[in-house]
Amino acid sequence: MLVYFSQSATWSYLFANGHSENFSVPPSSKVGDLKILAQKFFRKRFLRLVTEEGYNLIDPLQLQAAGLQDGDHLTAIVGPARLAATEGAFALWSPGGDEVVTWGNPKFGGDSSAVQDQLRSVRRVSSTTRAFAAILGDGSVVSWGHPDFGDSSAVQDQLRSVQEVQATSKAFAAIVANGSVVTWGNPDFGGDSSAVQDQLKESVQQIQAKNFAFAAILGDGAVISWGYPGLGGDSSAVQHQLRSVKQIQASAGAFSAILEDGFVTTWGLPSSGGDSSSVQDRMRSVKQIQATSSAFAAILQDGSVVTWGHLYYGGDSVAVQHQLRSVQQIQATRSAFSAILKDGSIVTWGDPSSGGDSSAVQDKLGSAQKIQATCAAFAAILEDGSVVTWGAPKFGGDSSAVQGRLRNVQHIQATDRAFAAILEDGSIVSWGDPKFGGDCSAVQDQLRNVQQVQATDKAFAAILEDCAIVTWGEAEYGGDSSSVHDQLRNV
Repeated sequence: MLVYFSQSATWSYLFANGHSENFSVPPSSKVGDLKILAQKFFRKRFLRLVTEEGYNLIDPLQLQAAGLQDGDHLTAIVGPARLAATEGAFALWSPGGDEVVTWGNPKFGGDSSAVQDQLRSVRRVSSTTRAFAAILGDGSVVSWGHPDFGDSSAVQDQLRSVQEVQATSKAFAAIVANGSVVTWGNPDFGGDSSAVQDQLKESVQQIQAKNFAFAAILGDGAVISWGYPGLGGDSSAVQHQLRSVKQIQASAGAFSAILEDGFVTTWGLPSSGGDSSSVQDRMRSVKQIQATSSAFAAILQDGSVVTWGHLYYGGDSVAVQHQLRSVQQIQATRSAFSAILKDGSIVTWGDPSSGGDSSAVQDKLGSAQKIQATCAAFAAILEDGSVVTWGAPKFGGDSSAVQGRLRNVQHIQATDRAFAAILEDGSIVSWGDPKFGGDCSAVQDQLRNVQQVQATDKAFAAILEDCAIVTWGEAEYGGDSSSVHDQLRNV
């Protein structure tokens, strides 16, 4: 799609088939004025105008000040829509775009008006439970939402050439180009890294985060942690063991690190899995770890599983240990695990009321492909596209009311207490607690050609094929997007 500036000050949009439309704009027009015309014509909100030389035209420059002359050609590049979420708000953006559309509870980041003019060439948006942080094209960061959960103003001058941002529930940590780390937000949740800053000056490769603490893997495979000391922020007791670390997993209050030789080192709250001494002799050739809020489950190279942590939260798998063979993947609610075996069967353990007991549906679980979880229920997509659910009924464990419609399911998303399934035809079926998005009947006729679904704790947002947005669930948690309806019509 090409756009050129004609001698009559008219912009034309040209298509491969030769069709064109003309729009007249005053000579004093700005880039933003032209962009609005392009958005309306293409019915796409997220697009950018690029010159033949590859220069992105950014508002508020006037067209002539931007270096455009009669006969110059522009390309209108339509970007994909992306959704990010806190506990109670959504942020809609596009990679390279100059705008972020937000809605939901203002105290959870639902109002970005104060920083909207700073959001240029957005590369990525991350979130704590109540604040967002956007990495811009120049490597700087813009944050908004609840100040106590992510106000970056105090470190703004340090946020240059940012490569990645991770978050605990109340703090952010950014890796900058030289491998050092900058943190902000609640000090007790990792927002203050001054105690380990000398160790975080260079060569940080990746950061893992959970509710209360961060853990950074350095270039030599060592690990540095900070945040709430008793909940994973202090790894000094096992520091000598943390060498050649490949990956890190976290429960609510502890971390588990897989070393290059397949062994595992843990730290943090013992009752949350921070103490793995009782199973340490079995920890050989670990390839993957999953976690509930207070327990871990490790898949070994031979497909067997080792568990530790709080017994009630899945730390004890003795009752099903003989069944845990050829395990391919594990999913978790807050207090139960569910494992898919190579033959598609499923083995569960942990809190029975939260999905740890699947005996009522076990005869149906023979060809599972994927599993999704709310806080206390599981939903498995079978090979034929049907769905089987179990766990707490009010959390989505009972799908009987919609079972007849759950056919050809492609993907499932979850809030804390509800599921939403995307079918092959692009429609949506939801179930679970209506206040958490379990009832989409009010917007059912709009849910056509859905491409992806994102969720806050209590609401869903669906991106359609034409990039329109449909929301449902708790209004104050993003389920009501009427305040930005005009912005969301043609994104």
